Amino acid sequence: MSRLNPPIFDRRSIPEDAQELIWHAPDGWALRQFEWSQPRSNARGSILFMTGRADFYEKYLETFNDFHAAGWNVTSFDWRGQGGSGRCGPHPHVGHIDDFATWVNDLSAFYEQWRGGHSGPHVVIGHSMGGHLVTRALAEQRIHPDAAILCAPMLAPAGGGMPEWTAHLLSKMICAFGREKRRAWKVSEKPLEPEILRQGLLTHDADRYSDEFFWFRERPDVRLGPASWRWVERAYSSTRGLRNRRHLEAVDIPVFFLATEVDELVDHPTIERAVHLLPHTEMKLFGKECAHEIYREADPVRDAALQASFEFLDRVAPQQ
Repeated sequence: MSRLNPPIFDRRSIPEDAQELIWHAPDGWALRQFEWSQPRSNARGSILFMTGRADFYEKYLETFNDFHAAGWNVTSFDWRGQGGSGRCGPHPHVGHIDDFATWVNDLSAFYEQWRGGHSGPHVVIGHSMGGHLVTRALAEQRIHPDAAILCAPMLAPAGGGMPEWTAHLLSKMICAFGREKRRAWKVSEKPLEPEILRQGLLTHDADRYSDEFFWFRERPDVRLGPASWRWVERAYSSTRGLRNRRHLEAVDIPVFFLATEVDELVDHPTIERAVHLLPHTEMKLFGKECAHEIYREADPVRDAALQASFEFLDRVAPQQ
């Protein structure tokens, strides 16, 4: 059976042999955890999959299944302030955070416990904002897996027609006027351009897109809307830190990038720069056939992304 054709899987149901747990960060914050272990002791290895802004792990059950069917233990947790891990601001549908360093601290602490309790090789996958935070944790030497996959990583937000320094200054000013916990945009996932249809930014697959709304009905607490102005301001600040050439060049593990050059949510030239600065990188690049959520795209793109991911891991992270 091909790794790209596991048994028919219900994307709208938690697998019976998976666990939903609670992990407490060092400061006591409760984070919701997904754990899907192999039924045998000789697992191919272990994957920690970190999702994007406003995501929750149910959105990626299908992708978890693909890796699990290929023999991997699969773990994920919802970032603090989103999904089933509570909220950091007063409004349940506004994604607020005090600083991206808070998330890096959570990831670092979780990773150390996870690595100690899961068989290797150890691989961390980060999508979008999760890709940003994984990259930052790597650059700051806070985690050291055997390999990493960055799927449409938000190494910088898409410009939206405004220079980055201008957008950062604007967000700083708005926060200074006491609006840091208020939503930064209204409708779409793209700040300053609310009329763009959200699905078109994320995936060409309408059925997979609708999975998100199924889970909103089944588990209303996972729903999250726009980010806060503080999130926007901190995103630009964290982005600037990720441009440190010396830190990127010190990342000494194999890193695989999945990206689309027409991504409207993250800045593709910044991804290209990172590919050239990180010492051990490969990239699978898509075009107009692919939107932001590559692992949730239509089958031709999704299958190609999975196949490239499996081949990369076979090369750089052989079973121990």
